[in-house]
Amino acid sequence: MTTELFARTRLLMIDDDLKLCRLVKDYLEPLGYEVESAHTGPQGLEKVIAGNYQAVILDVMLPGMDGFEVLRQIRRVSTLPVLMLTALGDESDRIVGLEIGADDYLPKTFSTRELLARLRAVTRRSTFTAQQAPADTTAEIVVNDLRLNPDSRKAVLGGQPLSLTALEFDLLVSLARAADRVLSREQLLDDISGRDYEVFDRSIDVHISLLRRKLGDDPKTPKFIKTVRSVGYMLIRKGED
Repeated sequence: MTTELFARTRLLMIDDDLKLCRLVKDYLEPLGYEVESAHTGPQGLEKVIAGNYQAVILDVMLPGMDGFEVLRQIRRVSTLPVLMLTALGDESDRIVGLEIGADDYLPKTFSTRELLARLRAVTRRSTFTAQQAPADTTAEIVVNDLRLNPDSRKAVLGGQPLSLTALEFDLLVSLARAADRVLSREQLLDDISGRDYEVFDRSIDVHISLLRRKLGDDPKTPKFIKTVRSVGYMLIRKGED
């Protein structure tokens, strides 16, 4: 089953390090991935728009257009899973990347095994969501002024559309379906991925924080997402403190 999933996974690596691109290609292709490369920001963006990929590995430092701008442009047209490469795992790069819409990050000193694990994470979450959509209810979810449509994957708050990443949308849907019930980090991550959550447990709080920002929510006096200390998160309805 895993082999079949990987066999139809097309991957684009946007990085100007030709040697690294070759290393990744040689490592992943025997596992069933189809790996293509682009070596400048504009070339990578063009390929993303024209191609049919299941995931992107995106370096921050690129000629022509840096990785952050490439990601901004991708997020205008696609929720394609994006794994960002950051120099030495710089924290500021990770935060900026996640804020713009990266699904996960990896320092450029990565091991091939960790790369594979994180790719499995972003691609399986995306595939799981797509496969589950027909079986799940597609009815609109309404909590206060928030409206979520799982079928079209659109979110509207107070009549205004929300620009969410695929991961943020899935998190919000999970919270909304369990409104007024606390979900642990583990439950949330398992819900959005349908598999082992360990790959994401270091970044879940960052994604929740970014989601709050897009909702205009204040964690000290929340109107939407409430933190239950040492337990998890809850989407609250009007009247909750």
